Amino acid sequence: MRLLLIKNTAQFLMMRAKRCFAYIINFKKSQYLWVAVLTLFLVTGIHSAVGQPPVIPIAQHLLEEGRQFYRDGQFNQAIEIWKQAAETYQQQGDPLRQALSLNYLSLAYQATGQWNNAQTAINQSLELLKNRSTQETISIRAPVLNTLGSLQLAQGETENALATWQEAESLYTQLGDQEGRIGTQINQAQALQQLGLYRRSQQILTRVAQTLQSQPDSSLKASGLQSLGVALSSIGDLKNAQEILQESLAISQKLADKNSQSTTLLSLGNIMRLEDKHSQALKYYQQAADMAPDTLLQLEAQINQLSLLIKLQQWENATIVLSQIESRVPTLTPSRRSIYAIVNFASNLMEASPLLTDTRSRQLASLLASSVQAAKTLFDLRSQAYALGTLGRLYELKQQWREAQDLTEQARQLALAINADDIIYQWQWQLARLLEAQGNYPQAIAANTAAVDTLQSLRKDLVAINPDVQFSFRESVEPVYRDLIRLLLTPLTPSTPISQPHLQQARQVLESLQLAELENFFREACITAQPKQIDQIDQTAAVIYAIILKDRLAVILSLPGQPLSYYETRISQEEIENTLDLLFQSFNPAYSNQIRLQLSQQVYNWLIHPAQEKLTAAKVETLVFVLDGFLRNLPMSALYDGQNYLIEKYKIALTPGLQLLDPQALSTKNIKAILAGVSEKNEGFSALPAVETELADISREIIATKLLNQDFTRSRFTKQLEQTPFPIIHLATHGQFSSDPEETFILAWQDPIKVKDLQNLLRIRQQQNPIPIELLVLSACQTASGDKRATLGLAGMAVRSGARSTVATLWSVRDESTAQLMTEFYRSLSEQNRQTSKAAALRLAQLNLINSPQFEHPFYWAPFVLVGNWL
Repeated sequence: MRLLLIKNTAQFLMMRAKRCFAYIINFKKSQYLWVAVLTLFLVTGIHSAVGQPPVIPIAQHLLEEGRQFYRDGQFNQAIEIWKQAAETYQQQGDPLRQALSLNYLSLAYQATGQWNNAQTAINQSLELLKNRSTQETISIRAPVLNTLGSLQLAQGETENALATWQEAESLYTQLGDQEGRIGTQINQAQALQQLGLYRRSQQILTRVAQTLQSQPDSSLKASGLQSLGVALSSIGDLKNAQEILQESLAISQKLADKNSQSTTLLSLGNIMRLEDKHSQALKYYQQAADMAPDTLLQLEAQINQLSLLIKLQQWENATIVLSQIESRVPTLTPSRRSIYAIVNFASNLMEASPLLTDTRSRQLASLLASSVQAAKTLFDLRSQAYALGTLGRLYELKQQWREAQDLTEQARQLALAINADDIIYQWQWQLARLLEAQGNYPQAIAANTAAVDTLQSLRKDLVAINPDVQFSFRESVEPVYRDLIRLLLTPLTPSTPISQPHLQQARQVLESLQLAELENFFREACITAQPKQIDQIDQTAAVIYAIILKDRLAVILSLPGQPLSYYETRISQEEIENTLDLLFQSFNPAYSNQIRLQLSQQVYNWLIHPAQEKLTAAKVETLVFVLDGFLRNLPMSALYDGQNYLIEKYKIALTPGLQLLDPQALSTKNIKAILAGVSEKNEGFSALPAVETELADISREIIATKLLNQDFTRSRFTKQLEQTPFPIIHLATHGQFSSDPEETFILAWQDPIKVKDLQNLLRIRQQQNPIPIELLVLSACQTASGDKRATLGLAGMAVRSGARSTVATLWSVRDESTAQLMTEFYRSLSEQNRQTSKAAALRLAQLNLINSPQFEHPFYWAPFVLVGNWL
């Protein structure tokens, strides 16, 4: 029964839906607790498998008692018990079981963040097993290596952890222990994810699934499938995760295993929530609560349910669930798990002002204070830090600044003491808010800067660890960056200009936020960035950084060789976003031209007008935009100054940040391209008859290889990429950009190619060919309807394709105008008598349509955007 505990712990990491990014164990050293408990499970049955020497009943009882404390989250009690067991086995002259006890002890130390003690215990265990090669020694050495791997992963030694788990797998194979092999394979998949090797991780998890499928239905199989489902959801494979969890649920129902059913239902609820299937998520949460065999599991399900009801503002239903939770919370037995449940409950309730009466506030304060004391009794500094900080948050809501600051500082110090960066940043940010509320702006900036710095150090751990990050990012990470930018752009006095150091830092933080958003989009942190200034790239370009804050639209202007400039429009975030949304809708030709021009000029006045004199004086030719929020969904080329569109005055480019640019000019000598497209009706998408003309016309302008319709399959496209190292890849086919990478794709013949698949195809090509991808063109894509963050998919496609530049469309345009624009674009690029930049070529192509009576409306030319290198 060696996989049984995974389901509890993996679920433990999944179950707190709304605020789990802030309150769940999923970063750095603490994020690997589920691996550690998997390791505990892998050694649970060892005492009965070892054989000789004979078992000492008292010591054996201590081992089991310690395991029970560990399962209940009472880690310090487990430590004391397992210390006694190790000493007893030492006195009895039983080095194998002493090594096993020390192995357990290391796991408990890891759970409490006592990393030095954990290392000492596991080293002692390995030393006792040294130079022993009997079957019983191997049966203990395998799980000890599992524990060592979890410790190495927690300490950032990911490659060492992977190697250790591979060795453990070899030992389990030698023992014929299938369950042990499965456990180490899941652990290896976790390490591979941390190394960014997602394909290899997926392959391992697929093998695990195949192994489990071949086994007869049993509790072991149900638990293994449940663990696998959680692992798949953690890397964003929600579809397969859901299928695996449904299979696990069916087996648990067949076996009438209520605990397994409840935890699996919780996992399914979390996946439904991630997919915005809220009614189904609520149904699963309710079923999990009804099925739960114990109060704590029932409570955890109800807290998830309450969290979602609060998000949906279903106050009547939330009140019913809240009363049920309030009746059960006082009955909880103190443990880390119960403290986390209380903290999560409090955090959710604090987000629901209609429910947070004065009486409930006092009850919450008492509940959290009791949790602090319980954590002290358990010697659990991590739980204590969570409870203290959350209590500080409650005082913050009540505007009791001094008490809130004292509690927050205590929580921050505790988190520092155990080197728990994932907790530290939360209380640094909370401290910043409290200092700002008291008018102490310099210290507030310092505290918020420290929070952002901590988040930067956690880059690899902010993504791809838990799928809940995807919907928590905007709640628990993004605001930390935005608050710092707002503080930096707030003058100390009304008459004091923003200092250059503050402007420079605000620009850097905005670029870091853009990078963090992209990494969250992909759920992996492997985007390489190098700080750059516009002076190093293009002396005729200006960069316009625009960010939407709660009370203003803020703009930073960067001109070569000049100090940064700042201007703002004081207007609410709601009004900004409503205006931008109306402008986006007005690009439909059915809308009034007058309304569109008015809205376009209003946004022009926000972004460009205050800088116009400086742009003219500096003889700027290219405007490079680093945009925020829904601004990214709008074509900057169609902004209107009252007489002209912006594209009529400037070349225009977009970038998530200069730090991501590879500033190399395109060589226009003998331009060559791979052209691929679909002109016929395909996979439910309408025909694009002009695609055939588009590819034919482009072929007359440049040297090209074509794949059209049935020839544009994934396999043929891959083969062409490998055999034809052309610098331009042009894809004329339906596609979609979305804030969900699973919904970001281009359409090959009867085969959607998702953004991650395309990324892998292009990167394989780059590894085999020295010629870089200079330009990726996606000429018939569109942003997902109703998705205000859809251009994350466009930016993600641009960045992760490895192409220096990407040309794409914000919405689907008539393919006749697209064909005309693209032909003109390549004609301009390939002119031999002059060096034309990509931004200049796109501008000339757009002007060509503007001057055409048939296509002069911005609907036809404005959606074409250049992302990345504009040279």
